[in-house]
Amino acid sequence: MKYRKLGKTNWKVSEIGYGMWGMGGWTGSDDEESLHSLQLAADMGCNFFDTAWGYGRGKSEGLLGELIRANKDKKLYTATKIPPKNFSWPSKREYTLDDCFPPDHIQRYVESSLKNSGLDSFDLMQFHTWEDLWLEDERGIMKMIDLKKQGLFHAVGISMNRWEPWNGIKAVRSGLIDTVQVIYNIFDQNPKDELFPACSEMNVGVIARVPFDEGSLTGTLTKESRWPEGDWRNTYFVPENLIASVEHADALKKLVPEGMTMPEMALRFILGEPTVSTIIPGMRKPGHAKVNMHTSDKGPLDPVLMKELEKHRWDREPKEWSQ
Repeated sequence: MKYRKLGKTNWKVSEIGYGMWGMGGWTGSDDEESLHSLQLAADMGCNFFDTAWGYGRGKSEGLLGELIRANKDKKLYTATKIPPKNFSWPSKREYTLDDCFPPDHIQRYVESSLKNSGLDSFDLMQFHTWEDLWLEDERGIMKMIDLKKQGLFHAVGISMNRWEPWNGIKAVRSGLIDTVQVIYNIFDQNPKDELFPACSEMNVGVIARVPFDEGSLTGTLTKESRWPEGDWRNTYFVPENLIASVEHADALKKLVPEGMTMPEMALRFILGEPTVSTIIPGMRKPGHAKVNMHTSDKGPLDPVLMKELEKHRWDREPKEWSQ
C-alpha cells in the first residue's frame, strides 16, 4: 500500500481507502462479512475509512467503531458525515442552511455519530450535502470549527453533489475546510477543470468517491440488471441511466489490457491523478477488499492508456434519479 498526504491535515492516508455505504443500507449486507472485509483491508495497509450517519442510520458508524477498537495498535483514520436536516440528497439550490445544517442540528448529529461509533472523536467530520451559497450564512461552518476546537473531530470536509464539482470551489477557496469528497472516475473527469486546481492551490485534500460509477465501471452490469426491492440502485439505474451506463462501459472493455480487470483499470486511472489523496471504493466482501487494496501496489496506468481513457469523459447533468 502506498500513502499520500491528505491536504493540510498532513495525514498520510492510504491511496485506497474504504467506502462503507453498502454495509450500512444495501440489500445483501452481512455484518460479520463486513467486519471481516474491514479487518482484511486494515491488515493490508488501508488506514482511511469513510462512513456516514446516513448509512443505515448509524449502523455503518457502529461497524467502524468495532474496527477501531479491534485495532488499537494501528492508526486508522475515521471519517463520517452529518446528514442534512431535511434528509434530502442531493441538495438543491433553494435549500437554506436552516433547511439542512442549522447549528443545533450539527451539534445533535455529531454527538449521535460519536455515540453510534463509541469513539471519543472522529478524524474527519463532513457535511453530507453542500451548497456554496451556505458560506454566506456563517453559522454552519463556524459551528463546525467550534466543535473541531472542542476536539470532537479534527478536520472539516464537504461531500459534494453528484456531477456538480463547481459547487464547492468557494468553500475550497475560503480556507475554512480541510477536505472535499467528490465523484471522480473515468467517466466523471470534470473535477480536473476547476476543482482540482483550486484544491492544489489551497492544499485541500481530495477524497475520490464512486470510482466504479455505482457499478457500471466494473463491467458487470447489463441492460437487464435488476436489484432486490428496496435497493437504492433500482432508483439510480432507471432505464435512462442503466442503458447509457452499460453502453459507455461496454465501449471501454476493448481497452482493458490483458491480465487486468476493468475495476483495476478504473482504480488505477484515478491513481494517475496526483491531486487525489485517497479513493474510497465501496466494499462489503473480503474478496473485493483484497483485490482493491492490491491496486495501490501496481500504481498508475501506462500513459498511452491514460490518454485513451481520457477520451471517455462523460459530462452529465444532475437528474431527479441521480441523488
